[in-house]
Amino acid sequence: MSPSEPPRFFSEKEVANHSTKNSCWVLTGTRIYDVTGFLRIHPGGEALILSRSGNDIRTEMEGPPHRHSENARRWMEQYYIGELDTDGSADEIQTARERKKTQEHTVDEGPSAISKCSQVNLDTDLVDWRKPLAWQVGNLGEKYETWVHQPVDRPIRLFGNEFMEASTKTSWYMVPAVWMPLVFYLSWYCYTTLAQETTRLFASTDYSFLVHKYSFPLIFVMGMVIWTFIEYCIHRFVFHMCPPAHNYYLITIHFLLHGQHHKSPYDGSRLVFPPCLASVVIGSFYLLLTKAFPEALGVSLFVGGLFGYVVYDMIHYYLHYGSPQKNSYLYSLKAYHVKHHFEHQRAGFGISTTLWDYPFNTLIPEQTF
Repeated sequence: MSPSEPPRFFSEKEVANHSTKNSCWVLTGTRIYDVTGFLRIHPGGEALILSRSGNDIRTEMEGPPHRHSENARRWMEQYYIGELDTDGSADEIQTARERKKTQEHTVDEGPSAISKCSQVNLDTDLVDWRKPLAWQVGNLGEKYETWVHQPVDRPIRLFGNEFMEASTKTSWYMVPAVWMPLVFYLSWYCYTTLAQETTRLFASTDYSFLVHKYSFPLIFVMGMVIWTFIEYCIHRFVFHMCPPAHNYYLITIHFLLHGQHHKSPYDGSRLVFPPCLASVVIGSFYLLLTKAFPEALGVSLFVGGLFGYVVYDMIHYYLHYGSPQKNSYLYSLKAYHVKHHFEHQRAGFGISTTLWDYPFNTLIPEQTF
């Protein structure tokens, strides 16, 4: 619904009729929101919203247990569709016409069209959404930091060139499809190499010792743990660097690396890393580990870290689009990651685990009031 359009009016009976997965409405006061498309990505699970469909959710928005942030409230405005007709004084002919138009719009687009409710004002926003954003954001200067952390529910076009644009998008299943065969092969290679009993640590000293084949699972797990630390550092110090307001190029790089994800956190085509770009970083870690340790040991650490990376990317995708069971580990991670996006952008850098947020004092409080 465009901000310039007059509000549509709906009766209490009409609102009450929209209480299913296919059509779910909620109210805050007299304001009505169609949150059908948000059900499956709600951090608290779709059942939490469905149980309150047709009702005023102002109390739940204020908390406890959780007081929703300003970004969360701004996000909700994208689903605004009209007002509650409390006194029945609205012009019935006009109201009926508007309702029919709304119903036709819903049939055409379907409940999965999440971006249909986007409230980005194309005429007043700081960037022109009708053009590729990559070369615009650098001009935002000191306004960039605030703008990029005000999320919207709409797709982003980064480049005008079709090939460059396509190279920034990846389906989630491409990550395991590309990297898991390599994980299996290198795991077999490492185990069979270690089984030859020729791999020794500190081989040139009097303290050398044999790296036995049965130690491979432990080394593999160590590689996974090392990855979680790398994941934390990359997310905190690279993806969440504060680009200088006067530096066009650093702002642009930040937006391409991670800023676009915070601006449009539910753009499903950009929730995992394109394998071509990831291969540069992955190849660098391979060279580093195989130079620092005996080859079989270095590759064993590497393959554990590579598996950890695959798990990380899959978890990240699931935290945005999955519906984990309440009280499960992934349920708490999803709520934690949503807080990072909407409220605590300078904390909560762990994604697959919150382990490293503890020693580095970047843990997000369990409750935010």
